[in-house]
Amino acid sequence: MTDTIARTETDAAPAPAQQTAGQPVDDLAPRNRTALRLLLAAVFVVFLNETMMAVALPRIQESLHIDATKGQWLTTAFALTMAVVIPITGWLMQRLRTRTVFTIAMSSFVAGTLIAALSPMFEVLVAGRVVQAVGTAIMMPLMMTTVMTTIPMEKRGRVMGRVSIVMSLAPAVGPIVSGALIQVLPWQGLFWVMLPIGLTMLVIGMRRVPNVSETRNVPLDTLSVVLSALAFSALVFGLSQIGAAAVGEVAVRPWIAIAVGLVTLGFFIWRQLVLQRKDSALLDLRTFLSRDFAVSVAMMTMAMVALFGTFIVLPQFARYTLGLDPLWVGAILLPGGLLMGLAGPTVGRLFDRFGPRPLVVPGAIALTVALWTMALSLGEDSSWVVLLSAHIVLMLSLAFLFTPAFSASLGSLTPRLYSHGSATIATLQQVAGAAGTAIFVALYATGVASTGAANPDLPSPAAAASGAHLAFVAGGILSLAVIVLALFVRKPVVPADSSN
Repeated sequence: MTDTIARTETDAAPAPAQQTAGQPVDDLAPRNRTALRLLLAAVFVVFLNETMMAVALPRIQESLHIDATKGQWLTTAFALTMAVVIPITGWLMQRLRTRTVFTIAMSSFVAGTLIAALSPMFEVLVAGRVVQAVGTAIMMPLMMTTVMTTIPMEKRGRVMGRVSIVMSLAPAVGPIVSGALIQVLPWQGLFWVMLPIGLTMLVIGMRRVPNVSETRNVPLDTLSVVLSALAFSALVFGLSQIGAAAVGEVAVRPWIAIAVGLVTLGFFIWRQLVLQRKDSALLDLRTFLSRDFAVSVAMMTMAMVALFGTFIVLPQFARYTLGLDPLWVGAILLPGGLLMGLAGPTVGRLFDRFGPRPLVVPGAIALTVALWTMALSLGEDSSWVVLLSAHIVLMLSLAFLFTPAFSASLGSLTPRLYSHGSATIATLQQVAGAAGTAIFVALYATGVASTGAANPDLPSPAAAASGAHLAFVAGGILSLAVIVLALFVRKPVVPADSSN
């Protein structure tokens, strides 16, 4: 398979017109290597920022005198914003050049980081996280589309393995960096540390990111943007209200917001089906006509609900039940992330050789083992060794699930649908992450409230353990569905023509 790489008038040197099937990954055109390296570095920065929040969240809650149901908006609002913005990235990457899109993304991330660092209150901090999320939302689909555009199919598993190193290194390093910083700095220090890093990436990217994709004049459908924003925001808001309802702090009945979100989502889908007949959809849903894409994405979405929910509850359990300081919480989460990164290249090579199913089925089983271990073995008298062991298994399961699933899903699409496929996956991941966060926090709050805890802001070890148990059981149940879906994932069939 060959991928045509368009050269724009701003490129300083000519680029090869085609990427041959037998060309090694390391022999890519210099401009393509530069693009991938800079995008990977930028993704690492924005992922590091996102994962630093989990360990710092209990300390921020204590400093601002808020409980977990309110504090979770620092992660829910971030995920919600990404879910709203990501559908637009498919259009954005078709209209603008690679460097321009990169500049928009990193500028937004830097601006949001500055707002968060200067925030005097919780509401301003949430606003800063929202602006950060706009940049993060653009960066991931941009990187994935660039990979699909510049790498031949038979080499993508190996490259995705390298991508997974970056994507797993940030979650591994983020918690321990956050834990160390929060020991010696106020929580605002997390953002002051990220600010110069983001600025450096912005300056380098504005000068060095090459343009590696074609642009075309695609109209932006304003109604689709409005419908997607309303649908996803209403859904996530309704889910978050479930957590508030668990402690009697309900602003709006959860089912009302969820119903509005579902109805609006139906209109959004209908609108895309109409527009894609003219190739002008905001999010082209013909990606789901590929059986391999649909099954792989369904499996990833289900796993994301369980995983994001688990990640938000783990620091609460470690902090309030095990009594660990943020630095030690980060240290416990570090080995699993490092092992996930080390496994990435091996999993990528195995995918290129054997396909996804021999990898995702064991990965799904390992996910189930990890989550049920947390549900049944973690309690008030648990050792941190059990938490460490379960987390290592959990992170290794991710390596065997997501690298093959990404490659199998996007590899089943035609090149003109790469940007839409990347945007669709990223959107569903964020919706799943927001849903997982909201649902698991609701279960956690319910468990804490069921013990009669007098102060939900600072739950007792028994109360936090009760809440975590409910959340981990939910994750274990969801993981069973991931196993079933993994059985149907297969190696993608290269589309024979330009239509799906």
